[in-house]
Amino acid sequence: MSSIPQTIGPYTVVERISAGGMAEVYKAKMHGVEGFERLVAIKRILPHIASDPDFIAMFQAEAKLAVQLTHGNIAQIYKLGRHEDSFYIALEFVDGRDIAALLDYSQKRNKPIPLHYACYIISRVCEGLDYAHHKRGKDGEPLNVIHRDVSPPNILVSYEGEVKLIDFGLAKAASSSIHTQAGIIKGKLAYMSPEQVRGEKLDLRSDVFAVGIVFFELLTGQRLFRKNSDLETYQSVRDCAIPTPSVVNPQIPPRLEAILLQVLARDPANRFQTAGELQNAIKEFMFRSSLTTRSEQLGLWMRKIFQKRKKRPPARKS
Repeated sequence: MSSIPQTIGPYTVVERISAGGMAEVYKAKMHGVEGFERLVAIKRILPHIASDPDFIAMFQAEAKLAVQLTHGNIAQIYKLGRHEDSFYIALEFVDGRDIAALLDYSQKRNKPIPLHYACYIISRVCEGLDYAHHKRGKDGEPLNVIHRDVSPPNILVSYEGEVKLIDFGLAKAASSSIHTQAGIIKGKLAYMSPEQVRGEKLDLRSDVFAVGIVFFELLTGQRLFRKNSDLETYQSVRDCAIPTPSVVNPQIPPRLEAILLQVLARDPANRFQTAGELQNAIKEFMFRSSLTTRSEQLGLWMRKIFQKRKKRPPARKS
């Protein structure tokens, strides 16, 4: 693994958050006048990827689209820049964990996360996704944004209970010319729609299906399509055989099971047609089931399961 840089562009690096086949993510500080500081996340594209001219062109085009997305459930992009031999994106820093960490927590304890938190998180994801799908540019024309990589690492939940989608546009750039390079798609196949693994033209319903995969995994505590090899995973997504959710987790009620099965329909025509439709179905289910969840409650739960409790000072002897 490469050494951690002290600076990237005008930002002072604090620590490396993660590293993958395409990019490294750093926690960094932006400085201003009078001692002003702001934490940001820096996603630096690895040099061997950024040297591909087709990728650079696609990356820049997609970043220009993504920077127009301003929504409470989408991590805001601040800057697209270049530092030495790599491109980077500076974006909103979300102090929390991703859904992959939640799934790991769930699997280690062999039980799904609380149903009302799963519903709340996915509802917020749908809200941000629906906004992006229907966003129009300054000229009034649709931007036609499709995420293409709605997956656990790209959904963040903060310790304050905020839910944020990240990496709009990067998936399309990655698939433009370097999709066969090792490490780019590995781990992502399990969150693709059947039409995506077949290489067909995608629309927003592919993203809706991907949301359904994450929803299934949160509610059941089990992976839906991921297998021991990429080939097996590919075949699993292509076949799209969905286990009965209530068999995996008997606590899933019939109405919620029906929502899951609809969003995971193999034929896009049989799914919820928009993320907004899925969100409305989840909200209606929560209302009829008297499930109320606020961001403050989710944040408290996140802090409880991921952050160490501060030790109380020893009692003072009288």
